Amino acid sequence: MSTHELYTSPPAEPIWQVPATGAARFSWDYDDGRERLLALYQKGKDKQWDGNKRIDWSLEVDPADPLGTPDEALTLYGTPHWAKMTEKDRGELRKHYTSWQFSQFLHGEQGAMVCAARIVESVPDLDAKFYSATQTMDEARHAEIYGRFLHEKIGMLYPVNDNLQGLLGDTLRDSRWDMPYLGMQVLIEGLALAAFGMIRDTTTKPLPKQILAYVMQDEARHVAFGRMALRDYYKQLGDAELREREEFVIEGCYLMRDRLSGVEVLENFGIGKQEAKDLSEHSEYLQLFRKLLFSRIVPCVKDIGLWGPRLQKAYVDMGVLELGDSNLDLLMSQDEEIAEQLDRDRFAAEEEARVAEVAEAIEEGGEAAA
Repeated sequence: MSTHELYTSPPAEPIWQVPATGAARFSWDYDDGRERLLALYQKGKDKQWDGNKRIDWSLEVDPADPLGTPDEALTLYGTPHWAKMTEKDRGELRKHYTSWQFSQFLHGEQGAMVCAARIVESVPDLDAKFYSATQTMDEARHAEIYGRFLHEKIGMLYPVNDNLQGLLGDTLRDSRWDMPYLGMQVLIEGLALAAFGMIRDTTTKPLPKQILAYVMQDEARHVAFGRMALRDYYKQLGDAELREREEFVIEGCYLMRDRLSGVEVLENFGIGKQEAKDLSEHSEYLQLFRKLLFSRIVPCVKDIGLWGPRLQKAYVDMGVLELGDSNLDLLMSQDEEIAEQLDRDRFAAEEEARVAEVAEAIEEGGEAAA
């Protein structure tokens, strides 16, 4: 079945073309590189994995409750609309919200793949090219996995959110080589990591938990790469150039905070756009979610050296300035540990099952001999 048959509404255009700008840069120095970036490149090679093998795709998913997260997280929960819904309607709403969330994850991962490939082309340093090549493979794997989950387990997709598409377009159209880092590694992937983490930590279903935990393990490396490359580069920029990057960050943060709320889902349930926006604006869960969205972005922005008065004022307005003091390294190490612990638990359970199977076979053989 074609993906286009599964969309809730058809994409505006089957192929989105973003005009490329900027230069492709070659480096002829093959024996020079920053030790920490080369170490990250080595880790990127060592940590490659196959989504067909590492993820247990035999796990069943109930389309009426794909994530098992509390219904309180749904925007309509507690409203008159919710009271009028049958249990079948509520199951359909859960399915649509999961489809919308994971569809945006999927579209974002394709964007990350394209941006990582653009970084390989445009970044001047060979060590950064090496690492970006491994990231391009990571993002391809993530897009593959989210696409498979939506096709095989949910059976429904949503088109890319207009504002996510707008930020992707702005990131890719900019001719400056550092902008794919800033737009993708810091903003889009920072927001995605927070969203992934919220679902990973609240879902009661093993398949989406595996998917999110393993993707986040990769993303921890990607954010570390962006921080290293941009921190070094931004130390060389003047005040005017730094202000331009800060303006880009401010606009992107407001755009994602105010527009990524799933209004499209409510419209598919017969709720007008303005009412859908009002319900989203007053949802306690979405208010918390908006703040948590910046838990990965604000400390990263501060770390790379974009921390001027106008940017700080914007973060005060959003109520997230204090997140600048968060320990980003601790968050990333926790992401890696959660994925590794999940592997240990799964393999221990599989080994226990194998041992039990062997013991049962031996017992049956003994009884037959007797």
